Amino acid sequence: MYHEPDNPFDGRSLRPADVRSDLYAWRKLADCASLPTQSDVFVAAMQQHLLQYLETCQLHVPAKGEPIACIALCRSKGPISPWRMSGDDELFEPIDALISGPDAAAQLAIEMTSLGRALDLGRAPANSPMVEALRRRMRGRGLFWLSDSTPAPYLPLSASWRAPLDNFSSRRRSDFRRASRRADELGTVEFSMLAPSPGEFDALFDEAIAVEARSWKSAAGSAILCDPRKEAFFRRYLKAMSEKRQSRIAFMRIDGTPVAVQLAVTWDDRYWLYKIGFDETYARCSPGSLLMLYVVGEAARVGLRAVEFMGEAESWITDLWTKEQHEFVHVRAYPLAPAAIGALACDAVAWFAARLRGRKP
Repeated sequence: MYHEPDNPFDGRSLRPADVRSDLYAWRKLADCASLPTQSDVFVAAMQQHLLQYLETCQLHVPAKGEPIACIALCRSKGPISPWRMSGDDELFEPIDALISGPDAAAQLAIEMTSLGRALDLGRAPANSPMVEALRRRMRGRGLFWLSDSTPAPYLPLSASWRAPLDNFSSRRRSDFRRASRRADELGTVEFSMLAPSPGEFDALFDEAIAVEARSWKSAAGSAILCDPRKEAFFRRYLKAMSEKRQSRIAFMRIDGTPVAVQLAVTWDDRYWLYKIGFDETYARCSPGSLLMLYVVGEAARVGLRAVEFMGEAESWITDLWTKEQHEFVHVRAYPLAPAAIGALACDAVAWFAARLRGRKP
């Protein structure tokens, strides 16, 4: 269980960089979050399981003894390595700072650029107040570079999605029905979207990641079971969310055998999808698509507003489910400091090398 930590500010005047490793600010600023990855349980799971070999830093901006902004950063231990948002490289999920308002964003930007190193924020929400605050802070104080990053698709849900097949063309409806008939030929088909309690979670999680491991992801090395650190991270994070009844594990079963799975959370009236997988033995009946069809319908029936696909706009999403997407940006900031200038020189060499090879840097 996660318990409310003591207030580390306690009315004192602290430099934000002096407050590290606690989760108090993340809990106090929870109402400012726009992503489930901004929760205290997400940050705690990352710190414990994914960042052990990195230098980490939590910047907290206080005002009148309480936090008004915070961000979790990490970097490799090289002499010029930049700070980046914790989880950027490890999970490639949308992540952002928690910021209570424009003044808090401006103060956080001051603290971030005062660390004396480059900032390399690979996937910040395009509308994050942190982005504009950093842009303003860097004027006349170094180099600021903003470029597009990978967008995240999402499917807005209306009442029409309670009967999800009605939202597709006749050809797509025919494809789903054909897949459903093939599944029925193999045995009794069952779908479920479960909200496990902490006591139920581990057994269901083990069953789910075993299904994912029977897909192409094992050969690619991206299945959860291929990486003990990611397995520990998702187990801790999703189990903590199950304490709030916000974890979701969805299954498609044939004769009781799980053939497709989703790991997700519900947050802010949305279904946030972290992991999918299916047993390739059953690929002919498209179990992943059939499970998604069920989940979309169930999400609409319980009143959720959207399905958030989180990762990136892969063709299986954009060709079939949605073309709507959230925009993200890659932020690079190089303050006038030796380590930041060294990072700029290395990045410039890499950029020119990529240009010479005809590739986008």
